[in-house]
Amino acid sequence: MRKFRVPINSFQFGEISPSTRSRIDTPIYAASAERLENVVVKAEGAAMKRAGLKNIYDFGITRNTAKTMQSKLFPFIFSDDERYIVSVEEAKVRVFRIISETSVSLSATVTADVDSNALPFDDDYLHQYTYAQSGDVMFICHPAFMPRMITRTGLDSFEVQVFAFDKRSDNKEVYQPYSSFHGTGVTLDPSAVTGNGITLTTSANYWDTTGSVSGGVYPDSKHVGVRVRYGTSEIQIVSVVSATVANANVIDTLIQKLAILNPFRTITGSTTVEVTNLGHGYSGGESITFSDASATGGISASNLNGARTVVSILDDNTFTFTAGGSANEDEDGGGYVKVSTHNPSSNWDEQSFSEKRGYPSAITLHENRLVFAGTLAEPDALWFSKSAQFFNFDVGEGEDNDSINLVAATGDVNEIRYLVSDRDLQVFTASAELYVPTFLNQAITPTNAQIRKQTPFGCEFVQPTPLDGATIYLQNGGKVVREYLYTDSEDAYTSTAVSTIASHLISSFKDICVVNGAFSEAESYSVFVNALGECSVFGSNRAEKRAGWTRFTTQGSFESVVAIDDRMFAAVWFDNTNLRLCEFIVGHHLDNSKTYTISNKSTSVSGDFANGVVVHVVAKTASGREDYLGTHTVAGNAISLAEYNETYATAEIGYKFTINVTTNPVDAQVKTGPVTGEPRGIATVVADFIETKSASMNGISLITDSAISGKKEFRLLGYSRDPKITITQNEPLPFQLNGLTAELIL
Repeated sequence: MRKFRVPINSFQFGEISPSTRSRIDTPIYAASAERLENVVVKAEGAAMKRAGLKNIYDFGITRNTAKTMQSKLFPFIFSDDERYIVSVEEAKVRVFRIISETSVSLSATVTADVDSNALPFDDDYLHQYTYAQSGDVMFICHPAFMPRMITRTGLDSFEVQVFAFDKRSDNKEVYQPYSSFHGTGVTLDPSAVTGNGITLTTSANYWDTTGSVSGGVYPDSKHVGVRVRYGTSEIQIVSVVSATVANANVIDTLIQKLAILNPFRTITGSTTVEVTNLGHGYSGGESITFSDASATGGISASNLNGARTVVSILDDNTFTFTAGGSANEDEDGGGYVKVSTHNPSSNWDEQSFSEKRGYPSAITLHENRLVFAGTLAEPDALWFSKSAQFFNFDVGEGEDNDSINLVAATGDVNEIRYLVSDRDLQVFTASAELYVPTFLNQAITPTNAQIRKQTPFGCEFVQPTPLDGATIYLQNGGKVVREYLYTDSEDAYTSTAVSTIASHLISSFKDICVVNGAFSEAESYSVFVNALGECSVFGSNRAEKRAGWTRFTTQGSFESVVAIDDRMFAAVWFDNTNLRLCEFIVGHHLDNSKTYTISNKSTSVSGDFANGVVVHVVAKTASGREDYLGTHTVAGNAISLAEYNETYATAEIGYKFTINVTTNPVDAQVKTGPVTGEPRGIATVVADFIETKSASMNGISLITDSAISGKKEFRLLGYSRDPKITITQNEPLPFQLNGLTAELIL
């Protein structure tokens, strides 16, 4: 019989995949486990029981298992002492205020926007919603509706508004993005330059004809209410008659500002003036009116401005007219010229955001600009507001503070799903990862803005989130978690997989939060919620080259998670029907729990647990000693402790959750090679605990009257080809395991 002492000094690499069971040659194998359930891995490598879930609020929602999510939690941080949690639900918003370290309460409930319209939030798509916050306003985006603003109007009051772009002082111009959706050469022909009820005729089918005709028009057309621009003048669609004809109101006189500076070219001794007007759409003989032109080539402004006739067409971008006088030199001039006409022109476009074209799928704030991205019609486009003017998307003359439009033209159509503002603007699409670079000592402007493709993996519908200096995201397809990190050595972003050794924990994620300094530790953790209602928890410390995964489970299922500073909250389904807002509280040993005051050896749990429900009880004496009192059944809306001689002051009542630390098969290297696969046994195990009151090793319980900090020996029996050590907990009390030393017998 040969004996070997095999140390398991830490669990710093977390729970690893069963596929790594034979990789005893790697340092990871000796510092990981087969299962780490409801524990977090501390910086030192110890496995510590996670905090229990304190019950804060019952949503009163009936569970629908056909829905991916029924509550999506967002953080809303207004100031150091005014912090909130926003729950977006089906046609509803609830806001909870964090009053203190021990108190969180419902602050506001909103079921309609300020115009009394029902909220557009749909629990079929909650997991896809993106958000950004600035001061007292949170923006929520999805392609199915115009962005909504959740606005804080008081300490405990909130309202929801439809995002509205700024307008010119006379309300005749909306500073919103516009895009060209028509085919090359398709013209728009307004019937007049001013007035209501004009007709707009296109040279090819264009207007939306959804639904059936009623009263000679299509009342369900998605173009009704949309604005188009003829040149730079706005026209609002009133009704659609056919695919080529719409009725509309001219917001202002139809005036086009020619895109080219100094568009007039004069010819010495001639009254003929050439005009550069990109995509003018004229055929000759049209009547047009020029304004704001300055004298050029010796022809006075009065002989250039005013009503003129198009004489000849030189090409698609150039035509001529006859001026009121002759030129005395060849010259390009005229300054910025405006032309008023209603002749057919291909120089027209349509508002970018609408029911017809879709709405932004992604949003963020970057370099003091509000950034939208990815509509249904333009999935790879980005729109930056003017600097410090979040509601103004006017591109103007391309000055440094003007709005910016970008398209991720990288060869593929990149469906933008998320934006992350970091050292650069990171752009996550369904097929690749891109970024908009920030240049040294320079802000992003219309003249230097560009977008670059980096890695080809794509992002699933889970919000990428910064963690430990990188941005962590779920690869499209949902099988791999990666970190998007800029490396100076490559002068580029890389997307390194961080879930390779724990691939079994990566499954159908629907939500994420990153919490820094959670559970009274200095560590940062990324918490993913999957469709099964479990949490996969990733801890990273890049400086020490340490990263690992664990899992959280509960007597129910996790719905959504959110972090506020170093505090973590979760929406959790209990009893498979009750959705409750909970907080992970260090010192709480149970889930869905509260601490109740005991009077006459009884405590009321009315409103928290129904009669007949079986709960667990951890009671505390006046001196602070905690005892686990097992399970009790709620009767008469109360829990009775009359059977105990001890007098308890308080009791934590809730549901017990499972602790499971199962080692990898204990193996060893001997002179003849590894003992993998040979029958072997574990004779004794020495476990190193800290402040542990309850533990069981392979079914053998730790016997103690007080918390243990130090080494405890367990004697085990049995042989196996894959001997493992499983540490569980019979009583929901404090637990921390630093490491093990196993005596292996061959």
